[in-house]
Amino acid sequence: MTLSLRRATSAVALMTAVAPALFAAPARADGAETLPTVVVEGTPDDGGAVLSGQPLASKAANTGDTAALLSGLPGVTLAAGGAFSSLPALNGFADDRVRLLVDGMTVTAACPNHMNPPLVYMAPGRVARIEAIAGITPVSLGGDSIGGTIVVEPEAPAFADPGGELVTGRVSTFYRSNGDALSVFGTATAAKDDLSLTYAGSWSRTGDYDGGGPGRTVRATEGEAYDHNLTLGIRRGGDRLTLRGGLRYSPYEAFPNQYMDLTDNQSQYLNGRYQGEFAWGRLDLRAYWQHVEHEMDMLADKGGAMPMNTRTTDLGYSVTAEVPLSDADTLRFGTELHSLAMDDWWPPVAGSMMMGPGTFENIDDGTRTRIGAFAEWEAQWNSRWSTLLGLRGDLVLMDTGDVRPYGSGMMQAADVAAANAFNALDRGRSDVNVDATALLRFEPSETAAYSFGYARKTRSPSLYERYSWGRGDMAMSMINWFGDGNGYVGNPDLEPEVAHTLGLSGDWHAADGAWRVKVTPYLSYVEDFIDADPAGSFAMASPFAKLRFANHDALLYGADVSVAAALVRGGAFGDLDLGLGAGFVKGENRDTGDDLYRLAPLHGRITLDHRLGEWSNALELIASARKSDVSGTRRELETPGYALVNLRTAYQWDGLRIDAGIDNLLDQRWYDPLGGVDLVEWGNNQNLKAVEGEGRSFNIGLTVAF
Repeated sequence: MTLSLRRATSAVALMTAVAPALFAAPARADGAETLPTVVVEGTPDDGGAVLSGQPLASKAANTGDTAALLSGLPGVTLAAGGAFSSLPALNGFADDRVRLLVDGMTVTAACPNHMNPPLVYMAPGRVARIEAIAGITPVSLGGDSIGGTIVVEPEAPAFADPGGELVTGRVSTFYRSNGDALSVFGTATAAKDDLSLTYAGSWSRTGDYDGGGPGRTVRATEGEAYDHNLTLGIRRGGDRLTLRGGLRYSPYEAFPNQYMDLTDNQSQYLNGRYQGEFAWGRLDLRAYWQHVEHEMDMLADKGGAMPMNTRTTDLGYSVTAEVPLSDADTLRFGTELHSLAMDDWWPPVAGSMMMGPGTFENIDDGTRTRIGAFAEWEAQWNSRWSTLLGLRGDLVLMDTGDVRPYGSGMMQAADVAAANAFNALDRGRSDVNVDATALLRFEPSETAAYSFGYARKTRSPSLYERYSWGRGDMAMSMINWFGDGNGYVGNPDLEPEVAHTLGLSGDWHAADGAWRVKVTPYLSYVEDFIDADPAGSFAMASPFAKLRFANHDALLYGADVSVAAALVRGGAFGDLDLGLGAGFVKGENRDTGDDLYRLAPLHGRITLDHRLGEWSNALELIASARKSDVSGTRRELETPGYALVNLRTAYQWDGLRIDAGIDNLLDQRWYDPLGGVDLVEWGNNQNLKAVEGEGRSFNIGLTVAF
């Protein structure tokens, strides 16, 4: 289906202008000024895994990668990227298939290698709460995704008591011996009872890390990043206004599983939110803007030169209303807009016959605009039964301008032909997507709870999936956010992915909280799953493939299990808790019979947590089975199983906290099953192997709060 860009832009502009006015129409009730001054955001009971408080602080004290905070949560796996750029997956669905809300903002990876995924734009020290909702996602938190939603939130503005003043802050730093990694984070707040101003900033740097055992340094794993953020909070009665702005700068970040490295990434953002309470319910308004200037080339470990630049602007709004229909029924409805503008171009290299004499225009004036609306009804039928029903519709509009190769020489013939064919197309596309969620919960007693749900979720292709057009060997190799060394080309005729997901959960627990067992199996059948088909071969002999994005039906299924038990309570020894988590996911292309790419094998962790007063300790075992189910089409590598032991200890004394630990205590050599191919090793030694994981590291962190 096609639609002219002018008509689409006009429609979006009109809806953007009208929607907030529609929701603002109800008048404030008399006496609203006496409502409580703290606005509690209404959210559905989504059953997601939440990390906050001290467990979150312990993780943030040991990493510069925000995605790493999700490790260990049910349904979550991480695909290795750069030092700060891991890509999370939910129930096997990764990257663009997962909706990432960074303080309410929808942000796009501004890179054909996805070197700047959304989570890099909030440093770990700023995160106050992170939630992963896999599979059966409420429509109010979904849209344009099929795997689930990850919500990352910073601290809300802090205010003084009535008539008082507040000055507070926190400074933290950590050091990791492996890679000589160092990070510093600081935040400070000055506030009155109705006005709050907060600064938060961080700096992180790491060198190349060493693998386990007597191995080698894993090259192209260094990176550095800075960020600065300001938050202004205002509250009046039942109203709260939060304005945030900031910037992030990364001068370099290397990627062992990519041909390219990040050589400059600069971003700026503005984010505003209004929360209000009325006689009829709650209103939540958001508006945001983010601009990114991104550059890639090759750092010293790879050598050579091939500059690649990307510029993006994300902007959007959301309007959500929550209306209590009765003591047992709540209605949520709203609308939102996300608009992306992208230019992706590759400057010429002086003296190169292949990369010149002109600029390679990969995506020129690319646009992707999504506008959606939803309604959601949450009902508590009695003390045992509750339901969540939701319906959502999204319109996605996409287009891009004419493109061009570097030149018209013999070495560029494939790209010349591809550009001519691409420019002759009517490239405007529009998708009408429908999502639905139905979730039933049953609590027969205070020691058991069950849930069963169905979700239909839809995702439209990205600009890179539809509009990357180059057919030359080098051009295709540059389009790759999978870390597999293959080359990819887009497909303008891709259809949106439609996932039908069934989820079941059983939760058994002691009434006094002494133990808990939760089992969550799931199954997803995806119509028009965006996989890849062979698209020729490289001119020179290569272990890698040339592939074109293509729709196929796919099936994914798996399960997650978590166990918690209090082994010892009180006494001179303190408290001792046992935690266990395990999961697996399988996936198959139903048309070809091939295994789906980058799915984690059976994996799990066992943790012993000890607490005695202000002292806490943990012993952790992380293990993974051999990865033998691999994608033949993508020539995915098998990896051996592994087991790693980690130690942590921490002591809290008033506003001072000291963290220490040893990761990979036994210095085991291991390979990340989702880490992709070590392209530095391949490029230098023709040794085809997976990216090696990090060896032993001694870690120390210090936090001072005032």
